[in-house]
Amino acid sequence: MSNEQEPIIICRDVEKWYGSFHALKGVSMEVKRREVIVIFGPSGSGKSTFIRTINRLEEHQGGQIIVDGIELTNDTHNIEAIRMETGMVFQQFNLFPHLTVLENIMLAPMQVRKWSKEQAEESARQLLKRVGIPEQSDKYPGQLSGGQQQRVAIARALAMQPKIMLFDEPTSALDPEMIKEVLDVMVELAQSGMTMLVVTHEMGFAKAVADRMFFFDQGQIVESGTPDDIFNNPKEERTKLFLSQILTH
Repeated sequence: MSNEQEPIIICRDVEKWYGSFHALKGVSMEVKRREVIVIFGPSGSGKSTFIRTINRLEEHQGGQIIVDGIELTNDTHNIEAIRMETGMVFQQFNLFPHLTVLENIMLAPMQVRKWSKEQAEESARQLLKRVGIPEQSDKYPGQLSGGQQQRVAIARALAMQPKIMLFDEPTSALDPEMIKEVLDVMVELAQSGMTMLVVTHEMGFAKAVADRMFFFDQGQIVESGTPDDIFNNPKEERTKLFLSQILTH
């Protein structure tokens, strides 16, 4: 398909409005294959809106978004093709409460990728092992802790064998003692070579695995750079202020 050197995600001057509110003001970003990108910034800065435009959960009104060589337009065929390649994990776990953990993970590959039940189950068990909870396969989501549910949600996204994983504040709804177990899974995923875009306030995670970081404020990218640049030598006053507020907590 597309060349390995080409960026897997290209965003050019992406614009998004909600009525008169200008949520994204000409956001541009290119992401290479296997790159781990951390997006951070204050609430309401457009981070979640931006990450949700990449798989068309939010429609952009200006600019261009190209994912793995496919441009995101109103063409539903293109949208479906991009969603096949893009896994997403949200703040809320969005698991089906009436299905077991295993069934939650098996559902999409059987329905969308037309896998056999056996193939889907074997893959689901492997993924539960990978996220560290193989023994929870027959439980229902309501019987699990928040951290376990979020790990199931990651396994479910991985079940579709995506090329890209999007994370929208995946630990912000969790109790502090559960955050590490979810971040550990994400670190492993990053180290395995998955292309990842992560909206998060977890700066330890960013230091450990991010290739680049983007600071959003008021619908724009204010500053970007390696974790070393951002933590040790931020150039913009807004970045310095935000980091001083979150790193002292």
